[in-house]
Amino acid sequence: MKNIDVVKDFRRRASQRQKLIILPEKEDARIQAAAKIVKDENISRILLLGKEDLEKAKIEKFSQVFFELRKHKGVTLEEAKTTVSNPLYYAAMMVKTGEADGFVAGAANSTPDVARAAIYCLGVDPKINTVSSCFIMVFPEATFGENGVLFFADCGIVPQPTAEQLSQIAISSARLAEDVLGISPRVAMLSYSTKGSAKGDLVDKVREATRLAKQQRPDLLIDGEIQLDTAIVPEVAKIKDPNGILGGRANVLIFPSLEAGNIGYKLTQRLGKARAIGPLLQGLNKPCSDLSRGCLLEDIVDTVAVTALRA
Repeated sequence: MKNIDVVKDFRRRASQRQKLIILPEKEDARIQAAAKIVKDENISRILLLGKEDLEKAKIEKFSQVFFELRKHKGVTLEEAKTTVSNPLYYAAMMVKTGEADGFVAGAANSTPDVARAAIYCLGVDPKINTVSSCFIMVFPEATFGENGVLFFADCGIVPQPTAEQLSQIAISSARLAEDVLGISPRVAMLSYSTKGSAKGDLVDKVREATRLAKQQRPDLLIDGEIQLDTAIVPEVAKIKDPNGILGGRANVLIFPSLEAGNIGYKLTQRLGKARAIGPLLQGLNKPCSDLSRGCLLEDIVDTVAVTALRA
């Protein structure tokens, strides 16, 4: 597949599935415009939600379900009703109860707000037990990754992941690459060190995370600790890591911290002119995607398409 066709292929395959995706930020002009494109291109079924669109009967139904989910945290039925009267939580409950296939938000809500709604309503996948986020970065030229496509994680959720969390982020991101692109993931656990070229606690953490990920998914092609240039440039890999299994052709990049991941994706998007799809939330029982509040119209449309593919 040529790089220029990757995004078109996301939309084409999503169109074949016709999943129902909720956009609970109806008041945002970008969301309205994106919904029109989704409808016009028949990418998925779409539902715009504002406060005025919430149905009283469903609020009653959702509040009871939410109460059962959160009563162990001291949430009362009245508090549950107030919570699900927020379009963000109402959308999440539609997905939870099977009335929709996924939701996309974040143009008007912060990442913590979207993540809380997703975690409280959809629940955390017990096999992963770590909620994280991943961007699909599509480059103008098919030079790096998988024909110019790279997966970046975590860029939005876990500030300072432990070795265990980092391993789970790697496994989640590899699964996303398998599900969305149908590719064999080649996962690089990034660091400022390549195979002992530097020392320190941060290097040790990445090395341990690599070991844990391999232990849980021995079928995965995963290597670390490794520097970025060694991960994606074959010529550099031959010099710095001649016996490495990735050979400078990683297509999934796992950053050691949220700080590194967030800065990395934004540098790549703004300076490298890459298209950033996401952040796609991972580690949940059902699909949900966040948006940067600085998102572009095309970012919203593409995120809807990928969310539909994950549903």
